[in-house]
Amino acid sequence: MVVAFPEYLDLDYSAGRDQTASDYPTLEDKLEKAAEVTATALEQYENPAVMWTGGKDSTVVLYVVREVAADMGVPVPPVVFIDHFEHFDETEAFVHEWTEKWDLDLIVARNEDIARLDADPGDELALSDLSEETRRELDRLGYEGDTLVLDADTFEGNHLLKTVALNDVISDHEFDGIFSGVRWDEQEARADETFFSPRHESEKYPPHDRVHSILQFEEADVWAAFWNYIVPDSVDGYPVGHVPKTSDDLPEGITPSDLPVSPKYFEGYRSLGTESGSAKTEDRPAWVQDLGASKEREGRAQDKEDLMGRLRDLGYM
Repeated sequence: MVVAFPEYLDLDYSAGRDQTASDYPTLEDKLEKAAEVTATALEQYENPAVMWTGGKDSTVVLYVVREVAADMGVPVPPVVFIDHFEHFDETEAFVHEWTEKWDLDLIVARNEDIARLDADPGDELALSDLSEETRRELDRLGYEGDTLVLDADTFEGNHLLKTVALNDVISDHEFDGIFSGVRWDEQEARADETFFSPRHESEKYPPHDRVHSILQFEEADVWAAFWNYIVPDSVDGYPVGHVPKTSDDLPEGITPSDLPVSPKYFEGYRSLGTESGSAKTEDRPAWVQDLGASKEREGRAQDKEDLMGRLRDLGYM
């Protein structure tokens, strides 16, 4: 745990309060703010890290961190990927491939107590087989059963497989600032977030801050950042601003696998969670769909979505 935290920081924890995406009307405005927040974080935190799921939002965060770090002449912070045992195979492959291409320091975090049981999603675990620490976490949630079904989309499963893994890696590596790709428009429980969000209650989680550099982005802005900046900067010969309508609508010699875009988005998924808890909204790529016709996370498991406020109070992203 960072002993001095947060005494060495000089941050405005109210920055962004009462704002919305409309306060940043253009993509350039949004990127400029993201870079400003990122530069402040890289200056202020002694040991930051970037949460990276391989999804679109956290990839935008990571892109801005890499760009700003290069401009400042400082190292890119470590990147943390939470292994909740229910990722799409394509998601894991994507993360490892681009970790190598971008020369990232990747930390894979998981709940090691659950991992040692070598259980599969959907398996029923006896609480007597879990460690005392894991049982204490379930007690915090008021869980009263003798067994637990391993499912990252339930309240208990999300806490054990994601939040506990995140809190453990924060504690183990003494991270003081965590870059996270949440957005104001994405989910109701995130609508009141600020750019620098304190998590200082030591009885709940290792004291740290969340850095929310893309709060001001909407879903369409995220994809605009990909096609105007992230993809052209990562793929030689990719024309700035070219938005592929299908997986075949790419410049000659370039395939979807060449792009820093998860293949699941080409298949029609707009939000990536667990393999069993995510569904695509239609067959067209995410960015060409009518983004205003349905909620972005509509295809995600609703048990977790409905409990987002409680989950975030426990330390979820």
